[in-house]
This record gives sequence, C-alpha cells and structure tokens, in this order.
Amino acid sequence: MTAETFLGLPGPLWQSLGLTVELAAVTTAILAALGLPLAHWLNTSRSRAAPVIETLVALPLVLPPTVIGFYLLILFSPSRPPGSWWAAATGHSLAFTFTGLVMASVVYSLPFAVQPFQAALRAVPQEQLDACAAHGAPPWHVWTRVHLPLASRGIAAGLTLGFAHTLGEFGVVLMIGGSIPGVTKVASIALYDQVQSLNYETAHRFAALLLGLSFALILAATLLRRRSQRPA
Repeated sequence: MTAETFLGLPGPLWQSLGLTVELAAVTTAILAALGLPLAHWLNTSRSRAAPVIETLVALPLVLPPTVIGFYLLILFSPSRPPGSWWAAATGHSLAFTFTGLVMASVVYSLPFAVQPFQAALRAVPQEQLDACAAHGAPPWHVWTRVHLPLASRGIAAGLTLGFAHTLGEFGVVLMIGGSIPGVTKVASIALYDQVQSLNYETAHRFAALLLGLSFALILAATLLRRRSQRPA
C-alpha cells in the first residue's frame, strides 16, 4: 500500500497535507522566537504603546481572514514597500510563495500563541523570580533558567494552539498563496477544491483526517493548560 492510496486519498492530497504540516512547523518556530519575548514585554511594559500593540496582536481574533489577507496582499505587492524591497532583494514577489505563506501565517496565528504565553508567564509567582534576582542572578539567567521552565506547560499549550490554528487556515492562505500544488496548496485549499469538484467521498475522508488531527492537537493543548494551572 503506497502513500498515494493510503486511506483512499490520492497523492496530491497527501502532498498538500505535508505542505501544511511544514508550514505549521515553520510558523510555530517563528511564533516561539517572536511571541515569547513579545508576551514578556506586554506583561511587564509600562509603555503607553503596549496596549496599542497588544490590540494589534489580537486583531486576527476578530477580523475576517479575508480582510487580513487583503491587506497582507497589498503589503506583499512588488509595486510598493515593503513588498518592493523584498522583490528588489530576492528577485521575486512575496505573494504566491511559501515564504509569503509563512509570513501571513505568523501574523494570523500570533494571538493564538501570544495570549497563552502571556497567561503562562503571568502564572509564575513573582516571588520566585524576585528571589532569584535577589541572589544575584542576571535578568537573562532568571528568564531562561527560571521563568521559562516554570511556564513551560503553558508555553507548550500556546505553541500547540499556534500549530493547530495554522493547520486550519483558509482565507488568508487562499488570498496570499492561491492554489499552487507543492508550493502554496495547503490542506484547507485542497479540501475546498475536492468539494468544488463534487468529489464528496474523497473530501469526506480528507476532512475526517483533518478533524482527527485537529482534535488531537486541541486535546493536547487543553491537557497542557489544565496541568499548568494546577497548584504546585
């Protein structure tokens, strides 16, 4: 039994699922690198800009994905900055590329990671952090050796949610990436194409696979969050 016939799904659908997992993995890694420092800054900053930035980060929670995709498409356009800067440096546009999909996914999934990060970091007792600092530990040592490990389960829940959310993207990835097989055709687009082609039996199998995968990821995030909230 080959991958082309496994579970009755054709090869292009497995290709789209593999591309989706790759997109989610890259996006999640970037969310960890950007989201954790941002969450810490939002939790601790007294800057007047902090509420504005926190609101901007949360916008994807309420904005229609097509609105986000539209404005990102404008930003990615080679006819104006910053899209023109990218085109001048690389020789190609950000739109309809895997790199463009990654950037759009980071923007769209950012609140699903940052908000759990904020909650996890806030849950660490400040007394423990102050005690480490009082013993002469530098801030970076406190952050990496104490704060992050104590918040690790909540952080893992945020990363899992970010990964799961990226798997289910549709509107943003459609507008930014289109439907180029092996490049931008992710699972949600492939499923839509199956439905449009009236291949309901194949669409049902593929949708069930995505449903099971999403359920497993959300269950994992829920268990991690519940364990992180238990008293030590």
